[in-house]
Amino acid sequence: MTNRVKVICENTSETLEIPIGTSLLELQEQTCIKRPYPLLAAYVDNRLKELNYKIFKPITVRFIDITHFEGYRVYQRTISFILQKAVRDLYGDRQFHIRHSLGRGFYCEFADGDEISDSDIARLRECVQQIIDARHPINRHRMRTEEVQAIYEEFDYHDKIALLKSRPRLYSDIYRMDDIVGYFYGALAPDSGYIHLFDIRRYYNGFYVALPTNSNPMQLDMNVHWDKMFDIFHEYHMWVDIMGVPTVGRLNSKILAGDSSELIKIAEAFHENKIADMADQINQANISRGTRMVLISGPSSSGKTTTSKRLGIQLRILGLNPVLISLDDYFVDREHTPKDENGDYDFEALEAIDLELLNSDLKRLFAGESVEVPRYDFITGTRQWHETPLKLDERSIIIMEGIHGLNPRLTPSIPREQKFCIYASCLTSVAMDNMSRIATTDNRLLRRIIRDNATRGCNAQNTIQRWPSVRRGEEKHIFPYQENADVMFNSSLF
Repeated sequence: MTNRVKVICENTSETLEIPIGTSLLELQEQTCIKRPYPLLAAYVDNRLKELNYKIFKPITVRFIDITHFEGYRVYQRTISFILQKAVRDLYGDRQFHIRHSLGRGFYCEFADGDEISDSDIARLRECVQQIIDARHPINRHRMRTEEVQAIYEEFDYHDKIALLKSRPRLYSDIYRMDDIVGYFYGALAPDSGYIHLFDIRRYYNGFYVALPTNSNPMQLDMNVHWDKMFDIFHEYHMWVDIMGVPTVGRLNSKILAGDSSELIKIAEAFHENKIADMADQINQANISRGTRMVLISGPSSSGKTTTSKRLGIQLRILGLNPVLISLDDYFVDREHTPKDENGDYDFEALEAIDLELLNSDLKRLFAGESVEVPRYDFITGTRQWHETPLKLDERSIIIMEGIHGLNPRLTPSIPREQKFCIYASCLTSVAMDNMSRIATTDNRLLRRIIRDNATRGCNAQNTIQRWPSVRRGEEKHIFPYQENADVMFNSSLF
């Protein structure tokens, strides 16, 4: 019986025979992988594993660093754990929450709502750096769930306890780093020293943890001037707190208690109230400045189409005649779609839209002409035409939704005062626990998988393969314009 196992390393195309029980960290040291940044985790037979993972059978392994989207999340989770220890070292039992993402970093607040001073920020930054310099090992342990709950009780982690109680299992995992424990629902780095760059700044009542970008890991992302977006996050956090469902554990408890129907009804009422308020603002803009067009933008699968349809109903109640147009219908034929640096179709580029035809049709519609608008067939990748021409009346208002809606280059022929701009995104408000957010991008990817399979002839594998390109397009073509919105809307409850 052999005590060695065969491993294929995709990073170097090497095939190695190593002793059974070798860790990924030890394997990494035996290979000749040359990367400018530390390796943070690895895919083992396409499943993400921490570098402490030990190998007992033949595998294929691919190591990743911060430039990989999952490696970036390892970096985020690790700095979150370090921050948790720093706060406990400085403030004892004072609880703080990681509220939501902000740029590439995240926004945090203390549970008591007290503001943090500049001197506190400096102390916190120094403490985090000391923990990084100490290179505390980070280890995951599997224990009986009742033992994990008892440890969480000692740390007053009632949010984590609520989640454990709502998903009963005999065993659960727990992380340890020096004198702190926690759990982050994903891989972490082997020790605290893997964090090479961060900063902490005051922001509103809390503080912002700035992290590097995965496209440029040696540069911090300090672009946090997202006041409108922050207000939406804050509003929805207040709402879920009022509802008593700020975390998944609390939400599960409500559902198990039979309260899900009431939660759904209240959520629907909350959304309908927000949409009605947007309709009122549009109606006033129509009266005061002659607004004839509503542009709804947002990242992929953020609820733009559903928002436009429900907004149309509210506008009808106010006596307006909404006309819905999808920007996707103005795609050029697939063969004319621009390509990205990898030679793949770049559907996120503004040039994938027939801007000349779009602006010509809008001018003619506003001039009172009858226009045959296109309809794009995603299966064939070609433009077709609606059988019935479109014509506006004096009460008509166009609702156009698409990812480029807030880009001024989309509709230069339409004066700004005639446009009302809405940014919609499904910004996740309910967290796993007070230290672990649910990524909005994950929710949107799940939505897109369902939509693409149902309406665009695209299976889940193809959607996932295209997702990195979609995300690059969002960073380039959508997020830079989000603060141009007159109103922001969180569509996470759709």
